[in-house]
Amino acid sequence: MTPFRPFLTAVSLAALLAAPAMAQSPAPGPNEAPSAGMGHKMPHHAAKLTVTGQGRSSAAPDLALITLGVSTEAATAEEAMTQNSSRQKAVIDALTAEGVEARDIQTAGLSLSPKMVYDNNQPPKMVGYVAQNTVNVRVRDLDGLGAVLDRLVSTGANEISGISFAREDMAEAEDKARADAVVDARRRAELMAEAAGMRLGQIRMLSDAAIPEGPRPLMAMRAEAKADSSVPIAAGELEVSAQVTAVFDLLPAEGAPDAPKAPAE
Repeated sequence: MTPFRPFLTAVSLAALLAAPAMAQSPAPGPNEAPSAGMGHKMPHHAAKLTVTGQGRSSAAPDLALITLGVSTEAATAEEAMTQNSSRQKAVIDALTAEGVEARDIQTAGLSLSPKMVYDNNQPPKMVGYVAQNTVNVRVRDLDGLGAVLDRLVSTGANEISGISFAREDMAEAEDKARADAVVDARRRAELMAEAAGMRLGQIRMLSDAAIPEGPRPLMAMRAEAKADSSVPIAAGELEVSAQVTAVFDLLPAEGAPDAPKAPAE
Protein backbone atom coordinates (compact mmCIF):
# COMPACT_ATOMS: atom_id res chain seq x y z
CA MET A 1 0.00 0.00 0.00
CA THR A 2 3.01 2.22 0.22
CA PRO A 3 2.98 3.22 -3.52
CA PHE A 4 -0.54 4.73 -3.22
CA ARG A 5 0.15 7.20 -0.36
CA PRO A 6 1.41 10.12 -2.53
CA PHE A 7 -1.68 9.91 -4.76
CA LEU A 8 -4.09 9.94 -1.80
CA THR A 9 -2.27 12.83 -0.19
CA ALA A 10 -2.46 14.92 -3.38
CA VAL A 11 -6.21 14.26 -3.76
CA SER A 12 -6.91 15.18 -0.15
CA LEU A 13 -4.92 18.43 -0.47
CA ALA A 14 -6.80 19.46 -3.62
CA ALA A 15 -10.15 18.88 -1.89
CA LEU A 16 -9.14 21.01 1.08
CA LEU A 17 -8.03 23.90 -1.16
CA ALA A 18 -11.26 23.82 -3.18
CA ALA A 19 -13.64 23.69 -0.21
CA PRO A 20 -13.34 27.34 0.95
CA ALA A 21 -13.83 28.62 -2.59
CA MET A 22 -17.00 26.57 -3.00
CA ALA A 23 -18.44 27.56 0.39
CA GLN A 24 -17.83 31.29 0.10
CA SER A 25 -19.86 33.23 -2.52
CA PRO A 26 -18.88 36.81 -3.52
CA ALA A 27 -20.75 39.57 -1.69
CA PRO A 28 -22.55 42.11 -3.87
CA GLY A 29 -20.84 45.47 -4.27
CA PRO A 30 -22.32 48.66 -2.79
CA ASN A 31 -24.13 49.40 -6.04
CA GLU A 32 -24.98 45.82 -7.04
CA ALA A 33 -28.23 43.97 -6.44
CA PRO A 34 -28.00 40.79 -4.30
CA SER A 35 -27.94 37.55 -6.29
CA ALA A 36 -31.12 35.54 -6.64
CA GLY A 37 -31.88 33.17 -3.80
CA MET A 38 -30.05 35.19 -1.14
CA GLY A 39 -33.32 36.40 0.40
CA HIS A 40 -32.38 40.16 0.47
CA LYS A 41 -34.54 43.01 -0.85
CA MET A 42 -33.24 46.03 -2.74
CA PRO A 43 -32.94 49.08 -0.41
CA HIS A 44 -35.60 51.71 -1.01
CA HIS A 45 -34.38 55.24 -1.69
CA ALA A 46 -36.93 58.08 -1.52
CA ALA A 47 -37.14 60.30 -4.56
CA LYS A 48 -36.14 63.91 -4.09
CA LEU A 49 -38.05 67.05 -5.07
CA THR A 50 -36.20 70.37 -5.41
CA VAL A 51 -38.19 73.61 -5.50
CA THR A 52 -37.46 77.34 -5.40
CA GLY A 53 -39.60 79.76 -3.40
CA GLN A 54 -39.98 83.50 -3.87
CA GLY A 55 -40.94 86.11 -1.30
CA ARG A 56 -41.44 89.87 -1.36
CA SER A 57 -41.96 92.56 1.22
CA SER A 58 -42.19 96.33 1.23
CA ALA A 59 -41.42 99.14 3.65
CA ALA A 60 -41.74 102.90 3.68
CA PRO A 61 -38.47 104.81 3.12
CA ASP A 62 -37.10 107.09 5.81
CA LEU A 63 -34.21 108.67 3.85
CA ALA A 64 -33.95 110.81 0.74
CA LEU A 65 -30.65 110.78 -1.17
CA ILE A 66 -30.00 113.90 -3.25
CA THR A 67 -27.13 114.88 -5.52
CA LEU A 68 -27.00 118.64 -6.00
CA GLY A 69 -24.42 121.19 -6.96
CA VAL A 70 -23.41 124.69 -7.90
CA SER A 71 -22.05 125.66 -11.29
CA THR A 72 -20.49 129.10 -11.88
CA GLU A 73 -18.86 130.82 -14.87
CA ALA A 74 -16.28 133.62 -14.85
CA ALA A 75 -13.62 135.16 -17.03
CA THR A 76 -10.78 133.73 -14.95
CA ALA A 77 -10.26 130.44 -13.15
CA GLU A 78 -9.74 132.16 -9.81
CA GLU A 79 -12.93 134.16 -10.11
CA ALA A 80 -14.95 131.09 -11.13
CA MET A 81 -13.68 129.14 -8.12
CA THR A 82 -14.22 132.03 -5.72
CA GLN A 83 -17.83 132.49 -6.80
CA ASN A 84 -18.46 128.77 -6.71
CA SER A 85 -17.03 128.37 -3.22
CA SER A 86 -19.13 131.25 -1.90
CA ARG A 87 -22.37 129.89 -3.35
CA GLN A 88 -21.65 126.32 -2.29
CA LYS A 89 -20.99 127.47 1.26
CA ALA A 90 -24.38 129.21 1.23
CA VAL A 91 -26.00 125.94 0.09
CA ILE A 92 -24.34 123.94 2.86
CA ASP A 93 -25.32 126.56 5.44
CA ALA A 94 -28.91 126.28 4.21
CA LEU A 95 -28.83 122.51 4.61
CA THR A 96 -27.55 122.89 8.15
CA ALA A 97 -30.28 125.43 8.91
CA GLU A 98 -32.87 122.89 7.71
CA GLY A 99 -31.60 120.35 10.22
CA VAL A 100 -29.34 118.28 7.95
CA GLU A 101 -26.36 117.04 9.96
CA ALA A 102 -22.76 117.38 8.82
CA ARG A 103 -22.40 113.58 8.57
CA ASP A 104 -25.15 113.59 5.94
CA ILE A 105 -23.35 116.02 3.60
CA GLN A 106 -20.48 114.74 1.48
CA THR A 107 -18.63 116.33 -1.42
CA ALA A 108 -19.06 114.19 -4.52
CA GLY A 109 -17.13 116.17 -7.15
CA LEU A 110 -15.18 119.36 -7.83
CA SER A 111 -14.10 120.48 -11.29
CA LEU A 112 -12.72 123.52 -13.09
CA SER A 113 -12.61 123.60 -16.88
CA PRO A 114 -12.24 126.18 -19.65
CA LYS A 115 -15.34 127.29 -21.48
CA MET A 116 -14.91 127.05 -25.22
CA VAL A 117 -16.90 128.58 -28.05
CA TYR A 118 -17.02 126.86 -31.41
CA ASP A 119 -18.02 129.15 -34.27
CA ASN A 120 -18.52 127.95 -37.82
CA ASN A 121 -15.28 127.70 -39.74
CA GLN A 122 -13.40 129.24 -36.82
CA PRO A 123 -10.90 127.68 -34.44
CA PRO A 124 -12.16 127.05 -30.86
CA LYS A 125 -12.01 130.12 -28.66
CA MET A 126 -11.77 130.11 -24.85
CA VAL A 127 -14.13 132.68 -23.31
CA GLY A 128 -13.79 131.84 -19.60
CA TYR A 129 -13.90 129.09 -16.98
CA VAL A 130 -16.61 126.91 -15.48
CA ALA A 131 -16.39 125.66 -11.88
CA GLN A 132 -18.64 122.89 -10.57
CA ASN A 133 -19.04 121.55 -7.06
CA THR A 134 -21.48 118.72 -6.25
CA VAL A 135 -22.48 117.16 -2.93
CA ASN A 136 -24.43 114.08 -1.88
CA VAL A 137 -26.99 114.81 0.81
CA ARG A 138 -29.11 112.54 3.02
CA VAL A 139 -32.34 114.12 4.19
CA ARG A 140 -33.96 112.22 7.06
CA ASP A 141 -37.04 114.40 7.44
CA LEU A 142 -39.06 113.39 4.37
CA ASP A 143 -42.00 115.59 5.35
CA GLY A 144 -39.78 118.65 4.99
CA LEU A 145 -37.97 117.53 1.84
CA GLY A 146 -39.90 119.82 -0.49
CA ALA A 147 -39.10 122.86 1.63
CA VAL A 148 -35.42 121.86 1.72
CA LEU A 149 -35.26 121.71 -2.08
CA ASP A 150 -36.91 125.13 -2.36
CA ARG A 151 -34.42 126.57 0.07
CA LEU A 152 -31.47 125.10 -1.78
CA VAL A 153 -32.52 126.46 -5.15
CA SER A 154 -33.14 129.95 -3.76
CA THR A 155 -29.76 129.86 -2.01
CA GLY A 156 -27.73 129.07 -5.12
CA ALA A 157 -27.93 125.38 -6.00
CA ASN A 158 -28.53 125.26 -9.75
CA GLU A 159 -27.92 121.54 -10.41
CA ILE A 160 -30.02 118.70 -8.98
CA SER A 161 -28.94 115.57 -10.82
CA GLY A 162 -30.73 112.88 -8.85
CA ILE A 163 -33.01 111.99 -5.98
CA SER A 164 -33.74 108.54 -4.61
CA PHE A 165 -35.22 107.03 -1.46
CA ALA A 166 -33.89 104.45 0.98
CA ARG A 167 -34.48 103.00 4.40
CA GLU A 168 -31.79 102.90 7.04
CA ASP A 169 -32.83 99.48 8.37
CA MET A 170 -34.45 96.98 5.98
CA ALA A 171 -33.83 93.91 8.19
CA GLU A 172 -37.48 93.47 9.20
CA ALA A 173 -38.70 93.66 5.59
CA GLU A 174 -35.95 91.26 4.45
CA ASP A 175 -36.86 88.74 7.17
CA LYS A 176 -40.51 88.81 6.13
CA ALA A 177 -39.54 88.27 2.50
CA ARG A 178 -37.44 85.22 3.46
CA ALA A 179 -40.25 83.73 5.56
CA ASP A 180 -42.68 84.21 2.67
CA ALA A 181 -40.17 82.52 0.35
CA VAL A 182 -40.06 79.41 2.57
CA VAL A 183 -43.87 79.25 2.67
CA ASP A 184 -43.93 79.61 -1.12
CA ALA A 185 -41.39 76.79 -1.54
CA ARG A 186 -43.50 74.39 0.55
CA ARG A 187 -46.67 75.40 -1.30
CA ARG A 188 -45.04 74.65 -4.64
CA ALA A 189 -43.64 71.34 -3.40
CA GLU A 190 -47.02 70.19 -2.08
CA LEU A 191 -48.69 71.12 -5.36
CA MET A 192 -46.14 69.21 -7.43
CA ALA A 193 -46.21 66.16 -5.14
CA GLU A 194 -49.99 65.97 -5.29
CA ALA A 195 -49.94 66.32 -9.09
CA ALA A 196 -47.51 63.39 -9.23
CA GLY A 197 -49.72 61.23 -6.99
CA MET A 198 -47.25 61.32 -4.13
CA ARG A 199 -46.69 63.19 -0.88
CA LEU A 200 -43.94 65.18 0.76
CA GLY A 201 -41.59 63.64 3.26
CA GLN A 202 -38.94 65.32 5.36
CA ILE A 203 -37.17 68.45 4.21
CA ARG A 204 -33.54 67.57 3.48
CA MET A 205 -32.02 70.90 2.55
CA LEU A 206 -32.97 74.58 2.73
CA SER A 207 -30.74 77.34 1.39
CA ASP A 208 -31.10 81.10 1.18
CA ALA A 209 -29.96 82.70 -2.05
CA ALA A 210 -28.29 86.08 -1.86
CA ILE A 211 -30.59 88.98 -2.64
CA PRO A 212 -29.42 90.03 -6.11
CA GLU A 213 -30.13 93.72 -5.61
CA GLY A 214 -30.99 96.13 -2.88
CA PRO A 215 -34.40 97.60 -2.18
CA ARG A 216 -36.04 98.95 -5.29
CA PRO A 217 -38.76 101.61 -5.41
CA LEU A 218 -42.33 100.59 -6.06
CA MET A 219 -44.67 102.83 -8.01
CA ALA A 220 -44.64 106.12 -6.14
CA MET A 221 -47.75 107.13 -4.30
CA ARG A 222 -49.69 110.07 -5.71
CA ALA A 223 -48.15 113.39 -4.72
CA GLU A 224 -50.67 115.56 -2.95
CA ALA A 225 -50.69 119.30 -3.58
CA LYS A 226 -49.76 121.43 -0.62
CA ALA A 227 -50.87 124.86 0.37
CA ASP A 228 -47.33 126.24 0.37
CA SER A 229 -44.98 126.55 -2.61
CA SER A 230 -42.65 123.70 -1.68
CA VAL A 231 -41.84 121.08 -4.28
CA PRO A 232 -44.31 118.13 -4.04
CA ILE A 233 -42.50 114.88 -3.22
CA ALA A 234 -43.86 111.32 -3.36
CA ALA A 235 -41.66 108.85 -1.49
CA GLY A 236 -43.66 105.71 -2.34
CA GLU A 237 -42.43 102.38 -0.94
CA LEU A 238 -39.34 100.19 -1.22
CA GLU A 239 -39.57 96.50 -2.11
CA VAL A 240 -37.14 93.71 -1.25
CA SER A 241 -37.24 90.15 -2.56
CA ALA A 242 -35.89 86.84 -1.27
CA GLN A 243 -35.34 83.41 -2.79
CA VAL A 244 -34.84 80.02 -1.14
CA THR A 245 -34.20 76.52 -2.46
CA ALA A 246 -35.64 73.50 -0.65
CA VAL A 247 -35.18 69.76 -1.15
CA PHE A 248 -37.90 67.38 0.10
CA ASP A 249 -38.26 63.60 0.19
CA LEU A 250 -40.96 62.49 -2.24
CA LEU A 251 -42.90 59.51 -0.87
CA PRO A 252 -45.76 57.30 -2.10
CA ALA A 253 -49.20 58.67 -1.27
CA GLU A 254 -51.10 57.33 1.73
CA GLY A 255 -52.72 53.99 0.90
CA ALA A 256 -50.36 53.26 -1.99
CA PRO A 257 -48.82 49.73 -2.04
CA ASP A 258 -45.35 51.07 -1.20
CA ALA A 259 -46.55 53.54 1.42
CA PRO A 260 -45.37 52.80 4.96
CA LYS A 261 -48.15 51.60 7.23
CA ALA A 262 -48.97 53.36 10.48
CA PRO A 263 -48.04 51.28 13.57
CA ALA A 264 -50.94 49.46 15.22
CA GLU A 265 -52.03 50.81 18.59
